Parts: sequence; C-alpha cells; structure tokens
Amino acid sequence: MSRDRTKPPKQKNSESQRVKLALLLSLLALVSVTAASVAWFALAAFTKVYSMSMDITSGTNLRFDLDAHQTFEEYVRVLTFQQIADRLKKDRGYDMRKKPLEPVTTANCESFFYQDGRTVNVNSGAYLDFTLHFFATSDMYVHLTSANGSGEKDGTSITSSNRDLPGAMRISFTIGQKTYVYEPDRSKAETIGGITYFGLPASEKMELNDDNNLFFLPKETNQPVQVRVWLEGTDPACDDALRAADYRIRLRFIGTDENNRILDGSQERQ
Repeated sequence: MSRDRTKPPKQKNSESQRVKLALLLSLLALVSVTAASVAWFALAAFTKVYSMSMDITSGTNLRFDLDAHQTFEEYVRVLTFQQIADRLKKDRGYDMRKKPLEPVTTANCESFFYQDGRTVNVNSGAYLDFTLHFFATSDMYVHLTSANGSGEKDGTSITSSNRDLPGAMRISFTIGQKTYVYEPDRSKAETIGGITYFGLPASEKMELNDDNNLFFLPKETNQPVQVRVWLEGTDPACDDALRAADYRIRLRFIGTDENNRILDGSQERQ
C-alpha cells in the first residue's frame, strides 16, 4: 500500500520535468532564431562587401563573350573584371568597381529579396546579373572546373582576405529552364525544387562528372547562359565578420564528350 501511495507524486514530478524540458528547448530554439535574425539585420543594415575581382576563362575549343557572334573567332577565351564591369555599367547603370554586393536571398535564382522582404532591383548592384554566350567548334558538354590550365592558375575559385566570405557566396547558371548553383563549401551535389546545388573540390582533386556538367553545347551554336552572383544572407557565414571584405572570383569552363573526357587539344589537366 505504501508503494501505491508514492506513485502519483512520482508521475506528477515526471510530468513537471517534461514540461520544464520542453519549455527550455523552446526557449533555446527561440534564442537561436533570434540570434540568426539579428546577425542578418546587422549585416543588411551596415555591412557590404567591397573590392571585387572576376575573371572567366575556357579551353581552346570553347569560347564565350558578353554578346552573341556569328563565328568562333569573334568569341574570346578570357573575360576580365574590367570588361564585365563595363558591361554591367552599360546595361544595369551601376559600376561594380564602386557598388558593393549586399546580403540577399532567393528561392528560384531569379527574384532576390532583402532580409525585410523587399524585392531587390536587378539594377541596384546588390547582386550581379549578366549573360555569357558560349560557342564551340564541336559538340560538347560544358563543365565548371576548379582545375587549372597548363602553366596557369585560373581554375574556378572564390577567395578573400576574410576566410569566411567564400562560404557565403553563390553563383548561379541558368540555361533555359535549368539552373545550377555553385556553392564553394558544398561537398555533395543536390537538386532541390528543380535547382541543382553543387561544389567543386580543390584543383588537384578535380574530376569532371555529371555534378559539374552544366549543359550540352551543339557545335557552332550560340548558347546564352544567365549568370548571377550574390552574397547569400541566410548562410551561417554571412554575418558582421564580412564587413567591408574583399573578394576575387575566378570561373573556368571546359568541354568534354559524353564520357566526361576533355575535348581540348591543349595539355590541360583535371
């Protein structure tokens, strides 16, 4: 009987502990969400990323340009920061050499928003938006690669004096209805809502495969690719530590056959 009388108090105490634990977990979750929101707010209000550099290269039988052309010879193998900046100033009305990126976010890589929900004007310079036109001498699959060209250091990379900045950067490539997003810190490709997110290994470990295969390019056919570059405000790395940071972007494309073998006469390495 004495044991029976002691059961209700234990059960009541156990229920009380569970309630306290649930309240504690809810409080911790609220604190985490609030902290993340504060970091975004501070960044959105006071932090901008300065000092950008961007260069884009390709293999010898793959070329591109900011405009479409009639012949392969009219396209180029290298686009410099200066050329891209001049085009954005002409088309969008801002100078990316002076206008810093700002933290934004997007779900479809087309419409971008600030933390407070306001839509970002494409001509504001808060993110970059331009078109690359690709052209090749043979049918090929175009990949983004971190591997360097022979005797050069031109593989895809995002670098900064602030080691946290590359993790918050995003670069999307939209070809028709398909979009790929390059995330420097992503180790495994994943498709979410029809958009493929992927990363690249270090240059010495680079492998050309379906994860970094962006699109098929028919011989002597102009293929426009919409490129967007932004600082992802929801990324954990995107906080006040990035204030006034510099960054440099290099993009390098290479063409392969259907088995991911390089279609290039130069001595380029994977």
